[in-house]
Amino acid sequence: MKKQILSLAVVALLAVTVQSCGDKKETKPEEELTLGNKVDSLTTDLEEVKDSAVSKTEDAAQDVKDATKKAADDVKDATKKGADKVEAAAKAAKDGTVKTAKEVDAALKK
Repeated sequence: MKKQILSLAVVALLAVTVQSCGDKKETKPEEELTLGNKVDSLTTDLEEVKDSAVSKTEDAAQDVKDATKKAADDVKDATKKGADKVEAAAKAAKDGTVKTAKEVDAALKK
């Protein structure tokens, strides 16, 4: 699960990087970015994407945690209901056996 999330984060980072590199706009000579500014801009973009990926990963992890807890609770409830039914069936069988034994005993005494 962690590998899948990490892979997704890397793909997202690459996609944003490629997109930001592919977006070329005309700049006037006085607006041209220096190499340092380009690196700073790219670093900022990568940090924003990383933060977004971390946030989405944390949200997904919380969703998985919630779903796992719900599934565990459902299994617990189903197990309890099943155990109650087995207990009721065992009691009924015991009561039936005791009743039958009493009837046999009474019949033998006659």
